[in-house]
Parts: sequence; C-alpha cells; structure tokens
Amino acid sequence: SDLPIADRISMIRKGITAVEPITQKLADSITREMGKVPAEALEEVTDANGLKGEWLDMVAKANADVKLPGDGAESVIVRDPLGVVAVISPWNYPVGEIPLLALPALVAGNAVILKPSEVTPVTGAMYCEALASALPEGVLQVVQGDGDVGSQLVDSKDIHMVAMTGSTNTGKRIMEKCAGSLKRLVLELGGKDPMVVFADADLDKAAADAVGNSLYNQGQSCCSVERVYIEESVKAEFEKKVVALAKEQKVGVPTDEGVTVGPMVSEMQLQNVKTQVEDSIANGATKLYESEIPAGAGNYFPVTVLSGP
Repeated sequence: SDLPIADRISMIRKGITAVEPITQKLADSITREMGKVPAEALEEVTDANGLKGEWLDMVAKANADVKLPGDGAESVIVRDPLGVVAVISPWNYPVGEIPLLALPALVAGNAVILKPSEVTPVTGAMYCEALASALPEGVLQVVQGDGDVGSQLVDSKDIHMVAMTGSTNTGKRIMEKCAGSLKRLVLELGGKDPMVVFADADLDKAAADAVGNSLYNQGQSCCSVERVYIEESVKAEFEKKVVALAKEQKVGVPTDEGVTVGPMVSEMQLQNVKTQVEDSIANGATKLYESEIPAGAGNYFPVTVLSGP
C-alpha cells in the first residue's frame, strides 16, 4: 500500500505478462476441470490477459485523487486501501473472473486472499501463482476449499472486504454475514436475461445470437440468453431458424472433433437444468428439438429448443 499507484500498475502488468506463456496450459486446465470447449477456454484466458491494457488504465484512473475546487478552498478525495480483500471466484470462468475481482483491489493497495471454486482449484491456483510472481511476497495468496472455507474468510475480522461472483443465494448469505460489521461488499450474482425479437429484426442474426449466447459455456454464464420474447408475427419463422442452427451443434467430450457443447460442470448443475426443462414442459412448453448426447457416463444435456404456449 506504500507504493504509488503507477508502481502497482507496473507490477500487475508484469504479473499478467507472466501469465501469457501459460495461456494454453490454463485453457487446457479449464477444459479438464469444468468442461468448457477448448476454443472458448482459450478465448477466456486470452481476454483475461488483455486486461493489462486500457482496462487497467481505467482502474488506475478510478483510484486517482480527485480535486474539488471551491470558493477560497480546495478539497481532495483520497482513496485509501481497506486492508485485506477476500476474493471468492466462480467455476464458470475460473480464469476470467479472478482479475476482474482481484486486480482492482490490488491496484487500490490492498492485499488479496483468493479462494477459487472448489470445482476448479488447479486452474485458479495456476493463474494466481503466475500473477503473484511479479508482486510483493504475500500480497496475493490462495486458499483452497469449499463453501465452509469461504464462510470462514467472510467471517474473519482480518478481512476488510469481500468480492464474490456466484449465485444469488450465496450472495445473500455473504451479505447477511457482512451486515453486522458493515464489511464492504462487491457481489456479481446470477441473472435471468431475456432477449427480445421484434418483427423488423434481422431474423438470421437474431437466431444466431439466440443460439450462440444460449449455448456458450454450456449456457453456464450469468449473462446467457435464458429466454426469448418474439413478436407473434415472426414467431414461427424465428423458431424454424433457431431449430436449424441448434441442429448444427454437437454435444460431447470437449476435446473431440466437431464438439461445440461440452458437459455441464457437475451432476447438480445437470439436474438443475433437467428440472427447469421438465417444469417448462409441464407448464405448457412444446419441445421443438432435442439433440443427441453421448451414451454412458457424463454430465451431458442435449441441446433443446422449447416454445412457450
């Protein structure tokens, strides 16, 4: 925290540069641990590496002193570090979310203790080891474990802020724990994102966006397209285009040739999706298409197109 912001930024840039040589290794680890197809895993790591440019400059600017002129006086807003920030990162973007949560805290002069998801521990540790190689010793540390370990971090009086990306239910529990001491919070929680298609839309593009953004990362993104509202006059045509594109997708082992959709991250996640689809059909939805999935073991769910009543 005694270092000027410019020096912190320089060190962090060197840390991200140290990540770059293991980009492919990190991407392979993502695929092994949570099932993301290789092209998407590589894109995730590459995007995270790209944060060392304008994005990091933006974070530095947000931490700079702000002078407020007045009549015969001048006020200055100074942003001091809080101390130690606990970062709890998710499994769906096991590299991409770490810098988004941790780097602003580091730029501000805080130390960071990171708990990667217990589903993707190797990926999280590998990324942080490379990043930390350019930082002062102990400024970025990693602890491993499940929700109990995360709970202990949140409860600790030695933690001055919590930054977490995850489910809404987990966010509520963290907020409740932090309320007693007014501990600072940054929470990025689940969404329920709609897409709206009007009659004058480019239906080919809209259909491609609907399919692509529904199935990216096996649909396991907080900003995935999770439902589509379509103007009635183009509903049939739009559905036909969506089904045609859905039929081009292939579910399977992520590293197999031609596979575009890998397995769900866990049995629990698979059951969640099954339950949602079954509930939709029970409430009047029509199944327009269901793909094949590999036989045998694996958390595979078919590419499915449902039409609401």
